[in-house]
Amino acid sequence: SPFWHPKGMVVWNALEDVRRRENLRRGYAEVRTPLIYDKALWETSGHWEKFRENMFLIPAGEDQTYGIKPMNCPGHMLLFGSALRSYRELPIRYAEAAPLHRNELVGALHGLTRVRYVTQDDAHIFCTREQIDGELDGSLEYLKDLYGLFGIEPRAELSTRPDNKLGTDEEWDFTEGSLVAALERHGIAYFVGAGEGSFYGPKIDLHVTDVLGRSWQLGTIQLDGQMPARFGLTYMGADNSEHPVFVIHRALFGSFERFIGILTEHYAGAFPFWLAPMQVRLIPVGEQHREAVHELHERLEADGFRVDVDERDDTVGKRIRDAELEKVPYTIVYGDRESDESLAVREHGGGQSTKSLEELLA
Repeated sequence: SPFWHPKGMVVWNALEDVRRRENLRRGYAEVRTPLIYDKALWETSGHWEKFRENMFLIPAGEDQTYGIKPMNCPGHMLLFGSALRSYRELPIRYAEAAPLHRNELVGALHGLTRVRYVTQDDAHIFCTREQIDGELDGSLEYLKDLYGLFGIEPRAELSTRPDNKLGTDEEWDFTEGSLVAALERHGIAYFVGAGEGSFYGPKIDLHVTDVLGRSWQLGTIQLDGQMPARFGLTYMGADNSEHPVFVIHRALFGSFERFIGILTEHYAGAFPFWLAPMQVRLIPVGEQHREAVHELHERLEADGFRVDVDERDDTVGKRIRDAELEKVPYTIVYGDRESDESLAVREHGGGQSTKSLEELLA
């Protein structure tokens, strides 16, 4: 279970801002569901039979056991099932980035890339059979936009029916075929992971390779007709009769923990300006420059930038080197010749220029 220091939380919150902004723009409704449920819920969802050894369980008396949730899907099933649904309401898109707990084996744990406390950028799309293709297309477009933002090109894996699957082969033929058709519509190359699907449905898994050549799964898009059926979820059609609903499980970062671990390696710690924990470092040359530097600090902070001042008694050269080692995108050295009209701006990696404050803000 990782501890997040202030600089790590800057990166986390920047990703969370992206998630919320894009979810809102794409028609997702933010929800929140409980962390702990009675054993009966996990029996209904199928997790008790198929996933129990990976759950943290809480005994609560002779006949009662609770499970800490390893995923959000059952809670979202309860939300959908809390009211009678009409075809006019669909699709319904729920989003939730909640802490989850999975009892991973000790030997499998690894830094941020495999943890027991995991936070997925989860979403569940409840739709009709006829809406599946459009919702898969929307999820894949979202995926392309999101990964393009970071310059990451993942490999796609089509994970097919496992031995412990729920449902019939005919049902799996349909759900697997829908994912294949979506990948082909978008021209996305993929390889097949035979038997690697979830017990309730096939999935498109996204993999990236870290700096040591190890492959990690990040995002996932899954198509499921089994879990909603187990919860008795239906909608009223135009014919005034009940119809089965399908669910697309969708996490594009995959988990904040793993995604940030991979991003740190991807950028070798030199995060792009918008993600950098500290964006600007100000270095006053001498005591007499500190007041002007703090005024500049206030101006940059007021404009929404993350700025600090290094006014240690160390030499200017050492303070510049430290900023470079910390991979701060911009360092401004302020001495006798500097003013709002003329700032000495050093970019991480060696670039150096003179800019006015207005030019720098622009």
